[in-house]
Amino acid sequence: MSPGLTVLLVSMSPIMELRGAIPLALKVYNLPLWEAYLLSVGGNLIPLLGIIILGKPIAEFLSKNCSCFKAFFDWLFLKIGKKANLLLGSFGRDLTILILTTLPIPFIGGWTGAIAAFLLEAPVKKSLLLVTTGAVISGIIVSLLTLGIIKIS
Repeated sequence: MSPGLTVLLVSMSPIMELRGAIPLALKVYNLPLWEAYLLSVGGNLIPLLGIIILGKPIAEFLSKNCSCFKAFFDWLFLKIGKKANLLLGSFGRDLTILILTTLPIPFIGGWTGAIAAFLLEAPVKKSLLLVTTGAVISGIIVSLLTLGIIKIS
């Protein structure tokens, strides 16, 4: 498999995302920064945009055609709705989605931000903008960390 395809696939994965793909591209495959960044951010956005665009239609289709899915999604959205106001507090929905997408730490990142946008029923266009912005910023942060320009002590 080519280095570019490997980086793209790693960036699409829910655990590694671009925080694993950029170091892989730069340190293992010695790709130029621009290529590492574009492959990683672009690859990361593929599943995120899919979650945002297809999440609601899939949930509605499954709920309509299977009572167990309807019960699950009704429970999930009710539970999220009740806790959302407490959890979001002063941040608000949009900033929460942006922060979750931007933070390049384990188990927080693009997938979490996209799923939050879906569960919090944010408008699709706004969600696309927030998640894309978060992925772009996250890619910059991870690139700077990988290159040693910024350090975490």
